[in-house]
Amino acid sequence: MERIESRLINQISEVPLNNTPAIFSRWTKHLKLRLGHLFIHKGFLLLVIGFLLGRALILSKLIPFALPFFVSVYMMRREKAGLAFIALVAGSLTVSFETALFVLGGMVSFLLLYPFIKKFFDESLKTLPVVVFCLSFSTKLAVIYLLSGTPTMYENIMALIEAGLGFVLTLIFLQSIPLLTMQKYKQSLRSEEIISLVILLASMLTGTIGWQLSDLSAEYILSRYLVLLFAFVAGTTVGSTVGVVTGLILSLANVDNLYEMGLLAFAGLLGGLLKEGKKIGAAFGMLVATLLIGLYGNGKMDVVPTILESCVATLLFLLTPSSLIEKVAKYVPGTVEYMNEQQQYVRKVRDVTAQRVSQFSRVFQALANSFSSDRLLSDHEYSEREVDYFLSNIAEKTCQTCFRKEQCWSQQFDTTYDYMKQIMTEAETGNLMQNHKLLREWDRYCMKAKKMVEVMEKDVAIYQANQKLRKQIQESRKLVAEQLMGVSQVMEDFAKEIQRERENHYLQEEQIFHALQEFGIEVGHVDIYSLEKGNIDIEMSIPYCEGRGECEKLIAPMLSDILDETIVVKREECAAYPNGYCRVAFGSTKAFVVETGVAFAAKGGGFVSGDSYSMIELGAGKYAIAISDGMGNGERAHNESNETLRLLQKILQTGIDETVAIKSINSILSLRTTDEIFSTLDLAIIDLQNAATKFLKIGSIPSFVKRGNKVIKIESSNLPIGIIKEFEFEMVSEQLKAGDLLIMMSDGVFEGPSHVENHELWMKRKITELQTNDPQEVADLIMEEVIRTRSGKIEDDMTVIVAKIKHNTPKWATIPAYMYAKKAQ
Repeated sequence: MERIESRLINQISEVPLNNTPAIFSRWTKHLKLRLGHLFIHKGFLLLVIGFLLGRALILSKLIPFALPFFVSVYMMRREKAGLAFIALVAGSLTVSFETALFVLGGMVSFLLLYPFIKKFFDESLKTLPVVVFCLSFSTKLAVIYLLSGTPTMYENIMALIEAGLGFVLTLIFLQSIPLLTMQKYKQSLRSEEIISLVILLASMLTGTIGWQLSDLSAEYILSRYLVLLFAFVAGTTVGSTVGVVTGLILSLANVDNLYEMGLLAFAGLLGGLLKEGKKIGAAFGMLVATLLIGLYGNGKMDVVPTILESCVATLLFLLTPSSLIEKVAKYVPGTVEYMNEQQQYVRKVRDVTAQRVSQFSRVFQALANSFSSDRLLSDHEYSEREVDYFLSNIAEKTCQTCFRKEQCWSQQFDTTYDYMKQIMTEAETGNLMQNHKLLREWDRYCMKAKKMVEVMEKDVAIYQANQKLRKQIQESRKLVAEQLMGVSQVMEDFAKEIQRERENHYLQEEQIFHALQEFGIEVGHVDIYSLEKGNIDIEMSIPYCEGRGECEKLIAPMLSDILDETIVVKREECAAYPNGYCRVAFGSTKAFVVETGVAFAAKGGGFVSGDSYSMIELGAGKYAIAISDGMGNGERAHNESNETLRLLQKILQTGIDETVAIKSINSILSLRTTDEIFSTLDLAIIDLQNAATKFLKIGSIPSFVKRGNKVIKIESSNLPIGIIKEFEFEMVSEQLKAGDLLIMMSDGVFEGPSHVENHELWMKRKITELQTNDPQEVADLIMEEVIRTRSGKIEDDMTVIVAKIKHNTPKWATIPAYMYAKKAQ
């Protein structure tokens, strides 16, 4: 026994005291879960509500709450209808026998009548208010007739009023009962739901009329606590509304409580106004409202009980856990907790979406790796293995029945293998019959030399076809791997973009707001979504400007000065009426813009040219210029070149790398037809932030950059698209500057001048001699000069595109508005 006691003492002494808060927190959490299970799932809350509503009276005679409550519980939580039935009967018995008889008769009548209602009406839920109205009126008259004889006119009118109240309360309870008895997954309440819930709670409070502790009334304490809670949670609007609704219902129950409606409404207003002072501020608002309305309403004799009731309500409010207040606030629109809950939900949806996109990206990356040629054998290893298979197949056909098989392949394996490999090599090149020395040596060495050579020459063609097919498969695998990797990269970038969260720019918003105000521009509000360089996004509201263009002329230049970046108006939504506000979005503009000019002509002056061109605005702040020349002339060549540019535009706009895009187009065009139809592609991609330009020239002629009196040639040698299935090409980069003219042309223009030996020198000279920098004029002049050298004849399709690189200077950006504002200070 002593050992057991000592062991227990040792175990107790080993318990760490610093775990006490954690243990207490765990027990608190467990208690909350148990209470929630008891009240919500087991239906104990319905017992409390039912008991109070069974006692609730209007004008000390009307009982409109019991039957609508039972009907609502029966329809929403039928398994808990028994608890509501017992609670309502128990509550009504505490009032009078007549009240209990009316409540019991109404509920029993509904239970007997509902099966017939369900049978004859498809949507029985919509008929419930009418059913409650009829049952309440008929049951009331029946109880009066049973207890006191024929009802009087007054009693008929009161029964009709009670039935009307039951009709309305049924609609209200059908919305409010689920809020108290079910787990609500939608983290928000509509205004109608909030009012319905308040009416239900206020109706419960009427059931506490007559409960007193000393001289303090329970209904006053609980109603003020309810108003104080909602005022602190949701502010003045909801607080005063709850005060009016609660006071109205209490005053209907007892006319002497009419002044209570003013007190509760004023308390809700002051409590909401002073909620910034936390619980103490809201409680102070309640006490101030009590003093003012109490003195005005009942005189000095009743001030002390009224103040004590408010003090008790305030004490209950101060003792309310913050966790409960925050939980209630999550369901009320407009509260900080509600906004945080919504943001958390949006953030969760965003993270889940980004995770799914990232998962798809990894799937495409895994597929790309599985198709990658790195996972295959090297070309040398694969070739050696294929040669071994081929020679073993030849040996099986010729040496299997030879009596010297053992000697050749066991004792002299290396010699036999080398001879057969030499014969195979000569047969592949087609020189076997001319190599007499090798044939003589092989004839002396092998007993079946002639048969071996015949089989070798016959099967080597099949071997070459298999090798060609294997190479095509490897090329296709490599292309598919690159395409899948490009898609994977685009999806990964998209996932990162989704996860980018808006930063808080409160300080910058205030600075911009004050700067505009000091300059004399009235602004409603300023919202900054992004301050990233080159991707600025700001929205603000300004008073109706009557079309004077203040945003473009004043605000945008000021923002440009403040943010040290050119800002322009992206979109503007003008107010519909003079006293309204216009909403304006400002954003970054690109550092450079491209002005283009085009001149083209079809062969022989026809209408359909084999050349196609496109100017593509890419989403990543890039500008693409492309010329494609289909093989030949006419509609067929036009369709081929146009298809090339169409595919290029679609692929580039997805964000896939240019190299992968070109290879994809080449693969599609080379596989789509067996006809020898090929296209050239001359592509320039200009970064509008720094004017860095990438050139991809696939079978195209050189392009030229005119910078002052200097002409720069840009060229590369690549085969046209669609000629071979696997091709590599080089990409040329050039840093352009403001004022540069980029001149791109098809071969019909470059090689068009007749009697010219060096077309490159001729074109450079003509570009140097140009006296204009207008892109359209330059394109027209070059086209006219080429056609003039042909005496007006157009021997081939011709296309010229001229692009001028310019600094992007908005129309009003030169006004240093912000600097003037600082000087004015």
